[in-house]
Amino acid sequence: MFRFANPWTLSLGLIVVALGVWYFLRGRRLRSAIIHSSTGAVRAMEGGRSAWFGEIPAVFRLLGLLALVVAAARPQTGVTSETVTTEGIDIMLAIDLSSSMLAEDLAPNRIEAAKAVASTFVEGRRNDRIGLVVFAGRAFTQAPLTLDHSVVMSFLNRLEVGTIEDGTAVGMGLGTAVKRLQSSEAASRIVVLLTDGRNNRGEIDPLTAAEVAQAIGVKVYTVGAGSRGTARVPVDGAFGRQYVRTRVDVDEETLRRVADLSGGRYYRATDRESLAAIYDEIDQLERTEVEVENFTQYGELFHIPLLIGLGLLFVEAVLRRTWLRTLP
Repeated sequence: MFRFANPWTLSLGLIVVALGVWYFLRGRRLRSAIIHSSTGAVRAMEGGRSAWFGEIPAVFRLLGLLALVVAAARPQTGVTSETVTTEGIDIMLAIDLSSSMLAEDLAPNRIEAAKAVASTFVEGRRNDRIGLVVFAGRAFTQAPLTLDHSVVMSFLNRLEVGTIEDGTAVGMGLGTAVKRLQSSEAASRIVVLLTDGRNNRGEIDPLTAAEVAQAIGVKVYTVGAGSRGTARVPVDGAFGRQYVRTRVDVDEETLRRVADLSGGRYYRATDRESLAAIYDEIDQLERTEVEVENFTQYGELFHIPLLIGLGLLFVEAVLRRTWLRTLP
């Protein structure tokens, strides 16, 4: 951004230009008024360059004074910055790692689709702290709440089915995520829980965990992952990997009640596209107002036209006293 701190000073340039025009017109009238005994010599001088050499110092003086006027106007260049003030949201992602998450109804399979969509979600929440909980037969905190989203995404990318004993401890996964938010002082606290089955392990059932979330003001969004009907699931056995068709068994009633108890919503993702749309909707629902204050820091540039102006005036003075000296 460019500006003049004293723009009114530029009007002095008009005076300088007017004086310059007056000077050159006056000089031409004076030259025309001289009486010559030989017009041929005059024509010869006017036809050559030497007739204008005497005006060169005046041109340097005019340009030098204009440069000084620009310097007096204080040209400045500025860099605009912004200060962002926001109260972020604390978000815990809870993701199912049970063996059924290898089902291929969400391309390429449920767990890979969940990892990719969750990573995109994390990338878009730059002002929010995000953490990660995983569960199967038990629940673990992979990443506590942090603003370093690269850490969360690194853990997401490394998630694999089979790293936790099998089972679907939905209540434990939710309870662990809610506990991580208990001491949070954020304006809004939410859990996004994704599972493809029904609770069959753990000491805490999902509804009890939802009641705890409700008591401390944590909102839970639940996502049931899986097509309706059956899905193809890989099974490793003595004869290598084989595929079987398994009935999709998402406990929608419990997931809906968990969401309703805590003030959240329940979603069903039957393919990868609908899963991405669900996370996009949650992303839009959970937004805080961001206050942006812009300010510009200016740097002075007056020294550039000042040096140019002084330099031109110096050259003008040298020319008048040397090569273009006027004899009395």
